[in-house]
Amino acid sequence: MVIIKILKWSIAIIFMIIFSILYRTYNPSENIYFPKCPFRELTGLKCPGCGSQRAVHYLLNFEIYNATKENAILVLSIPYIMIGLVFDLLKRPNERILKWRKRLFGKKVIFIILTIIITFWVLRNII
Repeated sequence: MVIIKILKWSIAIIFMIIFSILYRTYNPSENIYFPKCPFRELTGLKCPGCGSQRAVHYLLNFEIYNATKENAILVLSIPYIMIGLVFDLLKRPNERILKWRKRLFGKKVIFIILTIIITFWVLRNII
């Protein structure tokens, strides 16, 4: 059981290292090997994820401004995702942590995040 868990984590870490090296080294906008957005290819409009690959490239090269220009919602969501990962890693969270987890990741927040994503989607195609 422990060996399988170690193997899974090892594979995940190796994958992340390879992913990071590729995206740090190669700019997706200048390379044909990176996938294109199917929504944009079909409609000509940007989806909420458009620019994420370029944003990751810029983030890995510490170009925060350029990453934000490519996909602001991705850059702004990183601290929120990190907080969620920390909450998930806690073995025995106390009541205070559970309260914050419910505040930050409860049903109401899911609808707020969905509203933010849809608003971002619409605005990036209008502006």
